[in-house]
Amino acid sequence: MSEKTKYSQDELKEFEELILDKLAKAKQELTILRESLTRSSDGVSGDTFGSVKTLEDGADTAEKEHLSQLAARQQKFIINLENALVRIKNGTYGVCSDTGKLISKERLRAVPHTTQCIEAKLNRK
Repeated sequence: MSEKTKYSQDELKEFEELILDKLAKAKQELTILRESLTRSSDGVSGDTFGSVKTLEDGADTAEKEHLSQLAARQQKFIINLENALVRIKNGTYGVCSDTGKLISKERLRAVPHTTQCIEAKLNRK
């Protein structure tokens, strides 16, 4: 018997539901991060003591940078999930971009937007 080269429609449906669920949660988290960023840039302290104000500004800047990094990472995750949905639609989902072999279901459940089987991922490092 030959090795399977792609997932069935039922299997793809399962992955699509998983991805749509993760996508909805990721978009919610991104909205929360953006709201936090907006709030932290609106938050003007009424404190007039120079050294205290400088320390607060430094902490605010660090927090803002951290929130920006999280938001950027979340945005990239959303794009990767959306790209995975496109691959489901065009029939290339679950096929390793390096080896052409089927990516294991376990890996796809853990990282549904992956384009590589674990062997290819480990060889790349």
